[in-house]
Amino acid sequence: QVQLVESGGGLVQAGGSLRLSCGVSGPTPSSSTMGWFRQAPGKEREFVAAIRWSALTTYYADTVKGRFTISKDNAKNTVFLQMNSLKLEDTGVYFCAAKYNSGSSVSPGTYAYWGQGTQVTVSS
Repeated sequence: QVQLVESGGGLVQAGGSLRLSCGVSGPTPSSSTMGWFRQAPGKEREFVAAIRWSALTTYYADTVKGRFTISKDNAKNTVFLQMNSLKLEDTGVYFCAAKYNSGSSVSPGTYAYWGQGTQVTVSS
């Protein structure tokens, strides 16, 4: 059973930075794609970024490209999301997710495992 635990959320002023972490436990993640999604109140969960564990291929939503960076630490089985130049519209609950299939890396429906989420609030 795969377990994902996020940390690193918080309150930050617009223009600031935060780094989210996602610890992965259970079966080896080497065949997985790890994704970050976010959900604002009253909105659907949306794709933020993803990384293929073995290929180092990364994907980003247009809204975060150039500001966010997804990375991983193989030794610690941890995925990171470095968020810079944060905007008010980046506010939401951020979820880490894992999939072990060849489905779309940007669709939340293809991810079977999810963390509990961590709140990110960007203030003006």
